[in-house]
Amino acid sequence: MTEKRNIKDLVDKESDNLHNLLDPNEVNDFKGMVEELRDTWTKKQIFRTETEMRFSVLNDLKYPTKAAKFWQCVREQNVYLENLMSLSFDYRRTEIKIKKLEKKLLEETDELKKELIQIDIDEKTYAKANMELTAKDRMREIKLWSKLKKENEDDSFDKQDVNQHQLESYHKIMINRKNTLSPGSSQPEIFNVLGQLQTIERVKKEKEQLEGTKREALSQESKLGAKPE
Repeated sequence: MTEKRNIKDLVDKESDNLHNLLDPNEVNDFKGMVEELRDTWTKKQIFRTETEMRFSVLNDLKYPTKAAKFWQCVREQNVYLENLMSLSFDYRRTEIKIKKLEKKLLEETDELKKELIQIDIDEKTYAKANMELTAKDRMREIKLWSKLKKENEDDSFDKQDVNQHQLESYHKIMINRKNTLSPGSSQPEIFNVLGQLQTIERVKKEKEQLEGTKREALSQESKLGAKPE
């Protein structure tokens, strides 16, 4: 089985063609660096690291509660799932295109046309290797978002309905935003932050009053239904 994400053979093969672009000494330098370049290509950062996910994405000011962090993990993980599935379809199409080009190469008799077909095959083979590398890193992020989801799971919030946590989480978010306002903040920014904060506090108050009314009604019903001693 061919090793996935290995471009050494592709780079070795293409290095001879670099004479069209580079001076002979530069081509020799490139050939001497093939192993290093393969290593660079394999370990290059494509998507976010765990550190970036924790401190850049799930920062405490933007996602101040475990629930907010959990549901952001859900969103992020789903994006990478959808991207991985789309990449899989593209990969399958590319494999078929390579097969068609290989078939065309066998049937072609014109030498120049055969060279062009071979270039197309090499280019799509390299594209396949890039897709394999991208898929590996997408899967890495999917697993890391799963890990971060589990870290933020507890019994303090509903893990099936995203709406249930948002009033409390957004209230804390808007307080954080209010605390960052300064004399240099623009009027639209101040208006937006204070407007959202005021609205959230009104909705929370109305909700608390409604819940209090319901509890009082239930208490009255309980008293009316009590049996005399």
